[in-house]
Amino acid sequence: MQEIYAPDAVIWHNDDLLEQPVEDNLKTLRGLHRVVSGLHYEIVRRVPAPDGVLQQHILRGRLPDGSDVALHAAMYLQVRDGHITRIEEYLDSGQRAAIKAARDALTS
Repeated sequence: MQEIYAPDAVIWHNDDLLEQPVEDNLKTLRGLHRVVSGLHYEIVRRVPAPDGVLQQHILRGRLPDGSDVALHAAMYLQVRDGHITRIEEYLDSGQRAAIKAARDALTS
């Protein structure tokens, strides 16, 4: 995964308004895979932009309690020289909260 990012890439989410460096984002993604089984992205639409791509998707999977999760999101991916330099992700914070609660339950 790290190879698709530029070394100085940043990832921003609408629910915390923070810019996350690549290493932190990779930790987040690893944690997501530990909590959500059958994790996959359903691409709803992808539209080229002058300096990247706009994408709408649904992240789907199953939480440890057996409940399904469907996290709706839209993102802008800025790309330079074949690497992602910036991601701005707009997501359903309610569904993200359910995933975070499941992750916290596993670590406590």
